[in-house]
Amino acid sequence: MSCNKKVRVRFAPSPTGPLHMGGVRTALYNYLFARQHGGDFILRIEDTDSHRFVPGAESYIMESLKWCGITIDEGINEGGPHAPYRQSERKEIYLKYALQLVGSGDAYYAFDTPDELNAIRAEAETAGKTFAYNYEVRTRLATSLALSDEEVKRRIAAGDQWVIRFKMPENEEVRMHDLIRGDVTVHTSTLDDKVLYKSADALPTYHLANIVDDHLMEISHVIRGEEWLPSLPLHYLLYRALGWSDTQPEFAHLPLLLKPTGGGKLSKRDGDKMGFPVFPLQWTSPEGETSHGYREDGYFPEAFVNMLALLGWNPGTDQEIFSMDELIGAFSLERVSKSGARFNPEKAHWFNAQYLHAKSDAELAALYAPILKAKGVDAPAAKTARVIALIKQRATFVSDFWNLTSFMFVAPEQYDPKSTAKFWKGENPTRIAALRTLLAGIDDFSKENTEKIVFEWIAQNEYPMGQVMNSFRLAIVGTSSGPSILDICEIIGKEETLRRIDKALETLR
Repeated sequence: MSCNKKVRVRFAPSPTGPLHMGGVRTALYNYLFARQHGGDFILRIEDTDSHRFVPGAESYIMESLKWCGITIDEGINEGGPHAPYRQSERKEIYLKYALQLVGSGDAYYAFDTPDELNAIRAEAETAGKTFAYNYEVRTRLATSLALSDEEVKRRIAAGDQWVIRFKMPENEEVRMHDLIRGDVTVHTSTLDDKVLYKSADALPTYHLANIVDDHLMEISHVIRGEEWLPSLPLHYLLYRALGWSDTQPEFAHLPLLLKPTGGGKLSKRDGDKMGFPVFPLQWTSPEGETSHGYREDGYFPEAFVNMLALLGWNPGTDQEIFSMDELIGAFSLERVSKSGARFNPEKAHWFNAQYLHAKSDAELAALYAPILKAKGVDAPAAKTARVIALIKQRATFVSDFWNLTSFMFVAPEQYDPKSTAKFWKGENPTRIAALRTLLAGIDDFSKENTEKIVFEWIAQNEYPMGQVMNSFRLAIVGTSSGPSILDICEIIGKEETLRRIDKALETLR
């Protein structure tokens, strides 16, 4: 890979809706590549398709990148030497280059109407051919290749709508190189004459705009999704036609993110059907439809980024947990897969759990505090941290904490029927009453001390350990599962422990 010039990459989304996690991965790979090579990461908004513009999408894109920790060097908010970075604010630039291509004979005006196109398309279908707007039809329609110069000028002056199409060379092989896929060759006979510019809205299409902007912004590497691979021959030819082949960027086309089943591209519908988000942040459409986001579903941004990085790239080692700095150090386009990467929702859970387990009890207590407050619980941070220490290895999300710890803050209102039937029977209630008397006489209520005293008492009386301890847990927690019961008693304290035993003895008799 040649890196003789400064690395400058761009992420260029269209504000046509929420940013898909595949788009976030494209941004991430661009960012990692730029940072590894001491280069620049540029955010450019490609909003030339005015009919598909969605209000709020642009700010959503920027907020998503910020949440992921992907910092922007040049962009619509950051500014930079190549501003503006919103294509709709650059539209005067593109016509100049479209006209340059017409002047050099590499493009032409087309005045054909939808009816004329439909007629020639129907003619091709009747003959059993697939219609393509190419060398076979461009001189049969109302184009500057078929009309006189005077007629072309007259139509433009009269206000007729027109487009500028690229004139695809005939009978030529286009040889290209992709940093992930290697050498690629395509014959121009398989390509059509793409529209580059439209007079109707005075805007370019993606094909012209991205070539012009990448050149003017001195982009060194274009790292984008696999869906743009079929456009690569046209883009190579546009660089050549504009005289920019010597400075054109290197290209890398990333593999698709696939459904969990592996069959096809991962979509919002898959997420809706299987219950996982496909967008980084929650999105509410202009029509009011809300879609899940990883942030709102409780994922840590570091876990989301780590998971995404390994969907299509591997470090060549067994390491799975990477900080952003570690990803920057390890990432390489050479280790990006050519084939699609299957998304696994359970693996996404696993990544979040790893990051949760690695956080300090104090940090998790601070994250848990708003949930406790919403439940009407005002607990000291130190107590919350002690509670979390007991259960965090069983949690995947901070939102799991309440179900795992509510009994640490609020006495049970009900008792699990199955646990009650299994353990609150025979001599067990009498044993728990005796245990209550034993606990009332203990001054040091630390787990170490109460455990020693209670276990000795059970042994001396030859009580069945499981029956006593599960009955004890039922009285304190309301069920027979959870962390060590004597850890719980230490945290809730002696008075609360005795109060809960009294309530159980009264309620369950």
